[in-house]
This record gives sequence, structure tokens and C-alpha cells, in this order.
Amino acid sequence: MLMHVRSAVAVSVLLLGAAGTAGAHDAPGAKTVATSTSGVRAVLDKQVEAWNRGDLDGFMAGYWNSPDLVFQSGATLTRGWQQTLERYRRLYQAEGKEMGRLRFEELDVQPLSPDAAFVRGRWQLTMKDGSQPGGLFTLLLRRINGEWKIVHDHTS
Repeated sequence: MLMHVRSAVAVSVLLLGAAGTAGAHDAPGAKTVATSTSGVRAVLDKQVEAWNRGDLDGFMAGYWNSPDLVFQSGATLTRGWQQTLERYRRLYQAEGKEMGRLRFEELDVQPLSPDAAFVRGRWQLTMKDGSQPGGLFTLLLRRINGEWKIVHDHTS
């Protein structure tokens, strides 16, 4: 019986210590999460604004300008910032194409660390003819040189 009491006391002390330690870190952690979430949302808001101005270069500013950027859509895998820009130009700015008006909905930003975040959402275009193509996306963003950048985009 004495062994069970000692075990219960030891477990209680460990749990209280862990709770105290967790509580001591909650305030800075909450601030980091809020800062990460607002920083990531700002990147996506700027992308929507740039797209709706017809500014594809401004839209691409949200992406990591690196050959290691990954963009997946449908059955297509595109690697690299320049290749992703060229894909967007071909699909949305080539002759006979239009960009439409973009909006993001149902954004769910999940900070993974102070320098990484995962985003789920829905994209919707409204075209001049009234059609509304859209789909889902998942993004992985990293804070690189103090700026949030999309490093992986999977759009359907």
C-alpha cells in the first residue's frame, strides 16, 4: 500500500511540475502562434489582391523564389519558382485566357513551429462568363529571412 501512495505522490508531483512548466511557456507560445497565423494570412491576402489586379508577379511574391519550390495540381508536379510562374502565365495569361477574380475561403492556418505553418483552404475564381472554377489547397509555408513564403503548394 505504501508503494502505491509513493507512486501516486510521485506521479502527482511530476504532473504538477509539467503543468507549471507548460503554463510558464503558454504566453510566449500563444503570441508566436498569433504572429505566425497573422503573418501567413497576410501573405495570402496579398496574393489575392495581386491576382485581382492582374499582377501575376505580385501573386508569385508569396512563393519561395527557389528551384526547390514544389507546386502540385492534378496529375502535374512543377518544381521551381520560375517554372511555377510560367505555368500560371500559360494557364491564366496566355492569349484567350483570363485570370478572373480570386478569393480564398475556409482558411485553416496551423502553425507547426515559429518558422513553419500548414494551411488548408478553398480557392474560388469568378470568370467574366459567370463560371466559378474552384477547389481545395494545402500549403506549407516557412519563414525565410524573416518573411513567410509558400514552399509547397498542392492545389486541386
